[in-house]
Amino acid sequence: MGLMGVAAIAGMFELPPRRRPVGGSEFTIEQYARLAGAVVADAGLDGRVVDGLVTGHLGESSTFVPSTIAEYLGIPANFAEIVDLGGANAVGMVWRAAAAVELGICQAVLCVIPGSWDVPTSPRKPVPGLEERSWFGASSNLYGSPQAEFDVPFGNLGQNAPYAQIARRYGEVYGYDDRAMAKIAVDQRTNACAMPDAVFHGQPITVEDVLASPLIADPLHRLEIVMPCQGGAAVLVTNADLARRSRNRPVWIKGFGERVPYKTPTYADDLLVSPIKHAAAQAFAMAGLAPDDVDMVSLYDCYTITVLMSLEDAGFCEKGKGMQFVRDHDLTFRGDFPMNTAGGQLSFGQAGSAGGMHHVCDATRQLTGRAGEAQVADCDIAFVSGNGGIMSEQGALVLQGD
Repeated sequence: MGLMGVAAIAGMFELPPRRRPVGGSEFTIEQYARLAGAVVADAGLDGRVVDGLVTGHLGESSTFVPSTIAEYLGIPANFAEIVDLGGANAVGMVWRAAAAVELGICQAVLCVIPGSWDVPTSPRKPVPGLEERSWFGASSNLYGSPQAEFDVPFGNLGQNAPYAQIARRYGEVYGYDDRAMAKIAVDQRTNACAMPDAVFHGQPITVEDVLASPLIADPLHRLEIVMPCQGGAAVLVTNADLARRSRNRPVWIKGFGERVPYKTPTYADDLLVSPIKHAAAQAFAMAGLAPDDVDMVSLYDCYTITVLMSLEDAGFCEKGKGMQFVRDHDLTFRGDFPMNTAGGQLSFGQAGSAGGMHHVCDATRQLTGRAGEAQVADCDIAFVSGNGGIMSEQGALVLQGD
């Protein structure tokens, strides 16, 4: 059961992230169109081959989102899907597109996530109705929402505090080495310094820098937390025929996994066992591969604790041994365990939900040999993770170069 691995990523495009808007404003649907055109051009294919699309939220339409985009782009879509998994959107989009291709429904599917790139902010709201529902960092503040009734009144909301809670719990059970955690951010910044488009390109940091940065939510420091920015990213998933006609090395989607057990970590069976454990096991089993077969990983990294948990739960090291693993390995593009080789969201930048697509692009860039100075030698197999909410919606991909 699962994918046969005959659908491939034929093109990718990622806007350089920016800390502030530049240029003229664009509506979300215009961003989608611009990214779609760029990713088709990257693949070197005729745009008329596109017959499927996947999207997330759209600022200009709170309902009928896929059909609105299909109409705007002039695509007679055989497959039109909206994915609502937060930071796991990108992974969810890619495997759904691959499934549609393998079923013969589509030959080429756009997977596009606009970031916050130059969006008009007044008098228009980014997503109609979503802003009111998201007060205090909650997913819903509306009457009848379980989160509004059982979490918001008690202050259980936002992101920094819940991730810090997971980190504190981890420390109580397994011990906590703040220097090992800081090394994750340092190694990823080294990678970003080899990527001219990264927000923090040319700004190396040390473990001491991380530990000296303000403590935002104990034990998480500012340099262990993502920098929101402007951006956007996209990939084009095609059938084998189009993939081989593309100008790029095909990146075959060999396996995927997804797990969504809860929205709020209050309801997790165990804070220290994240859903990526199931998702990664499914992805590797489907691909017929194991963690030891992987040449590079691109792990969702909204916080350093997210990376640590993913390393353990995805099977790259034993539970409770993640900090030792980080200490023992060079996580840079030139090291023995290349991870987040474009800098990850911590140092490349997190352009909203497009931050998750950054990890797909990071892996695709490596597998197609287009990472420039940061290229990993003999890179053929990559593992990608996605994470939405507070480690509540998680997905995994195993990708393989042709």
